Amino acid sequence: MIKAEDRSRFGGIPSARGEVPIDLRRTIVFPNRMRERRRELGFPKLLRLSPSLPEIPYIRLSKIERGEVVPRADELRRVAQALGIAPAELLLDVDAPGFDLTAWARSFEEGEIDEAEERFAVHLGAAVRARRTGDPALTIAAIEQNFRIPPVNLSRLENAQKTFGRWNAATRSALFALFGVTNEAKLRAYVEAQQRSGTLDSFIKAIADPELRRERMRVRIAELAAALAEPAPPSPTPTLTPTPVADVPMRLVPVFGAALPDGLIAETPTGRTVEAPRSAGPRAFALRTGRATLGAGLPAQAIVIVDPDQYPTPGGLAAVREEAGWRIVSVGSDRDGQMIGYSASPERALVLDDEDPSRLARVLAALYV
Repeated sequence: MIKAEDRSRFGGIPSARGEVPIDLRRTIVFPNRMRERRRELGFPKLLRLSPSLPEIPYIRLSKIERGEVVPRADELRRVAQALGIAPAELLLDVDAPGFDLTAWARSFEEGEIDEAEERFAVHLGAAVRARRTGDPALTIAAIEQNFRIPPVNLSRLENAQKTFGRWNAATRSALFALFGVTNEAKLRAYVEAQQRSGTLDSFIKAIADPELRRERMRVRIAELAAALAEPAPPSPTPTLTPTPVADVPMRLVPVFGAALPDGLIAETPTGRTVEAPRSAGPRAFALRTGRATLGAGLPAQAIVIVDPDQYPTPGGLAAVREEAGWRIVSVGSDRDGQMIGYSASPERALVLDDEDPSRLARVLAALYV
């Protein structure tokens, strides 16, 4: 448990009695020593190190260093290899007495943080969550159709990823309509009245409690430490003479799939197998789509080869494991460099950088049957 006097050490704003604390560094999920070690070892700029890591897109590499995404163990191994150090040297102990998240994050921040605006961003995100929770008809699709707030922006609003002033005029107007007010002053008054009444407390805690965030960081870092302690999987040995295609044994993988509501695919065995591409890893499998969730580009009768040991990249397809089943999405990048997974039917836009890496898998190939 974080003591009240130590809460700022983990990024929180000191709160009045009974008020839910606000996490100023809520976007940080993986503080690490990557920048520190990189600079010590002669790479003053991340761009100097990036060419040594072609498997990790620069934007993702930057997010890993800034603590904004949790890397996979193989990514940390690659970074450590490029730096010539042990992977465990990149990990931080957030429970160490001398660790201060605020100090760690400060070198990545531009300018001073406006605490009042950060607080309002969290209260606004909580108010949007409360509005949706209180009205079953107010689905993600309905908000996009009726208020013109795309799912990606809705997710960012609900997670307080921007202060109000950084949203464009269209989004601000959409929020006025969502809450039935006519201007910013009335929106702020409504949201703060909701906060004072205690209506938003549980939602605020889910978004921006530094103690919850610290616990998630501790768990993720421990999982990475355990994974890095295991022997790294062997790398394929290159050969100077390519093996003739005819001599490469065919590898079959099982096909799973049954259509679920909301465009999801159940992990139900079909009894079928299909040939996997040579780039597929040992855990690769196939999913039968069942619906044309990506439009004409991926017909309803397609089968996709999925590899959970390979990370999606923009321009390709990905499988996202949700609680009820798998979702196939096309992968792109937004103007902020975040990877977004898109589905056409139903309409979805998922911020893949916010997903647990263990829930993401790269789609290697599609078969049309």
